[in-house]
Formats: sequence, structure tokens, C-alpha cells
Amino acid sequence: MTILEGCFPSIEVYSIDEAFADMTGLPEPLESIGRQVQAEIKQKTGIPVGIGIATTKTLAKLANNAAKRWQKQTGGVVDIRDPVRRDKLLKAMPVEEVWGVGPRMRAHLEGMQIKTAWDLAQMDAWTLRKRFNVIVEKTVRELRGVACLEIENEIEPKQEICSSRSFGKRLRELAPIQEAVTSYATRAAEKLRRQESLCRQVRVSLRTGMFNPTEAKYANGVLCQLPYPTDDSRLIIKAVQAGLQQVYREGFSYAKAQVLLLDLCRKNEYTPDLFALEQPVKTERLMSTLDAINNRWGRGTLQPGRIAKPVEWAMRRELLSPAYTTRWSELMVAKAK
Repeated sequence: MTILEGCFPSIEVYSIDEAFADMTGLPEPLESIGRQVQAEIKQKTGIPVGIGIATTKTLAKLANNAAKRWQKQTGGVVDIRDPVRRDKLLKAMPVEEVWGVGPRMRAHLEGMQIKTAWDLAQMDAWTLRKRFNVIVEKTVRELRGVACLEIENEIEPKQEICSSRSFGKRLRELAPIQEAVTSYATRAAEKLRRQESLCRQVRVSLRTGMFNPTEAKYANGVLCQLPYPTDDSRLIIKAVQAGLQQVYREGFSYAKAQVLLLDLCRKNEYTPDLFALEQPVKTERLMSTLDAINNRWGRGTLQPGRIAKPVEWAMRRELLSPAYTTRWSELMVAKAK
């Protein structure tokens, strides 16, 4: 994503391995630029990528699919801005390859004799909107080359923040579970502050393994109301610990816990009640200092004292893939014989 940001005026990160890029104003031929970007990513990361170029996001996704499907013929870059090339690809692509068409939608469309992306593009957009929804209408228009979806540069803040892990081993005692949920709450609070939001409610849940027939089954969760909208790790941890006391039951082997932050609001969109409690200014300064230290010296440099060292409940990672490209300590070593 960093490489893409340096190559295009703006990008929209769609997923961990996919992005939309705005190529407006870049010199022709755009296919050559696509191949240069492809080669740079390959050289710097070792990751092979496919690039689709089109006039709309839906068509770009389809072109990207073609670049991957017919790698040898296309070299991994497909430009379908030309209407003739676009129509040829639409006729060759099954309708389920269209962005947003899932198995259930495909079944409905095939019942209407819509089997290819070309068939879908020929349908009346307004009729499909009335039968399905506005998303399908926009998809049809995008397949025709009419842009209905813009590049989204800003990431929308999350409406919920979850921190959850399976324990490295079954836990029966309360103390190690308290350490675990404290760690999860701390991580969730960091995410909350990163998107500049406040939290009004916290839900903590606990469950045993659900697939071992010899183990007793138990799962429960509780919603905890915070005294005021906050991003204070200490206050969130206190609420989580109180909730854990309510859901914990002796005699079970617990496999997983979850901390969920709910009822979020942005700091700049929140208007406090004149007579209600609100987060003190000194708390904001303290949390900012905490995050600054952990950002500079590494996550966990400063953390709640309840988290013991070493951590015995952490998720097992014996088979975790080495970070060859992001950690100096895990670089591959070549040895001559």
C-alpha cells in the first residue's frame, strides 16, 4: 500500500491485499504505468499482483480478475477502457465474477437467464433496482461504464471495536482470565483512541470450547455501561473486570474471551450534557502520553500492572510464518556450504 501511495494521486485501501487507485491525469499509455507499478511491487516485496484498468470500480475489479485468470496472456495487467475490449470481457465473464454478486444473488440472476456479466449489463437498471436494491442498479450502470462509486480516500471510523483471542491453553482459574481480558481491553482502547472516538458501553464475554464432546459447555456475556463516553484504558478495564466477575463460573475450562466496545461516538461530534459527568482533560493527556511512549518504543512498553510476565494464556504461535520483509531479526539467512 505504501508503494501504491507513492505511484498514484490517491488510493482507496479496499482490503489487506487490494486497493483502488485514481489514475486521473497520468500520462498514456496507462497499461505501461500499470506494468511499472507491478514490477516495483514485485521487486520490493516479492508479491505478484494483478492490475485492472477501467472507467469504473466495478469494471476495474472485473479487469483485475481477468489479469489474474489469464496471467500468461495478459502479463497480469488488463486495460478495458476501450468499449470493444470491455464488451469482449463482459461476455467471457460469468455473472458470479461481478463485484457484489454472491451465490444467492447468482441464483436469482440465473433464474432470469442472466449468466454472464454482459447479460447483467444489458438489463434495465431501474427494473433490477425495484426487484433487488439500489446496489444492483449501480452495478449495472458501472458495467456500462457509468461511474457510480467514487474513490474513498478517508477510512470510515468503526462503529464497534472488538478484541478477541483464543487462549493458548484451557483456563479454569479466574486470575489468568482477568489478565487476558485486561490485555484485550487495553488493545481495544488503543484502537478506539487511534480513530479518535469515545465509548459508552463495553461487552465482555467468555466461553468454553464448543467442539469437544467430553468438555462441559458454557458461554455468557454481559453489557457494562460506562459512567461517561471515554477512551480511558483504566475505566474500560475496570468495567471489563466487573463484567467478567458476573459471567465467570467455576468448574469450566475456558477457551476464549472477547471485549467489545459499543455505542461509539467521535470526539468532535460529541456534545456533553451540561449536568453529566465527562472525561477529565488530564485523562486525555495521560492517554496521549501512554500511546506516544508505546508508539515510539513498541507496543506493551507501558501496560497495566495486572498483566503478568511471562504470559501463559497467550495464543499459541509456534507455526506463525516468519516476517521476512518487516523484521530484521527474521530475515532469511543464506549459508554457503
